[in-house]
Amino acid sequence: MNDLLTTREVQDLLKLDRTTVYRMLKEGRLTGVKVGQQWRFHRQEVEALLRGASPSATGRSTLVDPPHRVQPLTSAPLPLHCVQAIQDVFADLSRVGVVTTTTDGEPLTQVSNGCRFCALIQSTDAGRAACRASWRALAARSDRTPRIATCHAGLKYIHARIEVNDHPTAMLIAGQFRVDDAPLDTRRLAHNIGVAPDELEQALAEVTILDERMRAQLGVWLKKVAHTFEDIGRERAAMIGRLRAISDLAVLDRPD
Repeated sequence: MNDLLTTREVQDLLKLDRTTVYRMLKEGRLTGVKVGQQWRFHRQEVEALLRGASPSATGRSTLVDPPHRVQPLTSAPLPLHCVQAIQDVFADLSRVGVVTTTTDGEPLTQVSNGCRFCALIQSTDAGRAACRASWRALAARSDRTPRIATCHAGLKYIHARIEVNDHPTAMLIAGQFRVDDAPLDTRRLAHNIGVAPDELEQALAEVTILDERMRAQLGVWLKKVAHTFEDIGRERAAMIGRLRAISDLAVLDRPD
């Protein structure tokens, strides 16, 4: 008895049409192998389905090729090369450091227009962990109105949540600025993160100070850039959906 069945034989055994058989293959409910350009299915697995068992219950390994399941088209929610380019321009115009992160505070992009003060902090494991903790804390805020907050190092930052199709996807964070020249305890900070205190103090003098007007403008720009990223994300999701539909049709239309 032949252990590999054609699609037609599977249709006859399961009393299904060809479209349903290929849909089961795509969804992983049925395992197929490719022999040349045609699909073949293990008789033992098909008979297990007739008995009401799951495909994995057969415990059968592939004889010809590895088990094939059609993989869905996947992609990052945002095209990061586009995000990085827009972010770079935004950072140059606003004169602050900008980064896009996940909702868990993990950076998705390189920091744009970063200052030397923050570069020193992020040069150590302790400093990077502290920055990520500050970014992560932003995700806990429920409102979408950009508000100025203080990071672990005493600098200011502001963020906007990015949602694609009503799903929280990322955060756009603009920071690395001050609102005045009040002194910071750079020696304690340097000790905690493991950098030279004098070097950190010198770098602090280079940090941008934004006046009230510029801070208000920064919030407006931030929201516009975040909305642009959302539009890009929605268009990308729609494109991926169309490609997935084309991929599904290609699977269903393959000759047996």
